[in-house]
Amino acid sequence: MANDKKILIIEDELPMLKALSEKLSREGLSTLEARNGQEGLDMALKTKPDLIILDLFMPVMDGKAMMEKLRQDEWGKKVPIIILTNLNPDDKTLNEIMASGPSYYFIKSKWQLEDLTEKVKKELNVS
Repeated sequence: MANDKKILIIEDELPMLKALSEKLSREGLSTLEARNGQEGLDMALKTKPDLIILDLFMPVMDGKAMMEKLRQDEWGKKVPIIILTNLNPDDKTLNEIMASGPSYYFIKSKWQLEDLTEKVKKELNVS
């Protein structure tokens, strides 16, 4: 089922970026791709996607800084963000990031593509 929902994937690891993009595209969602936080921020503000999947550790600008800058924008305050990270749930940095209001976070070593797809669809209210 195709719909007009756009998802921006900001991830510097190309295999992960491609896997996410292909899976979401197969689910009928359109995806945009960025390889670092600055590129992702610029693209987000320009294209205003319905949801952002954001890696935390990237070159140029990390995910935490990108999200803080995005949340300063009127539109950016409200856009749902799903975080991908290698941080442990009890890490202080992760707690600080969660205060910026992402919808969910996935620890890279403990999630599956299907889980993420399910959360994306739930957040966007699509089946």
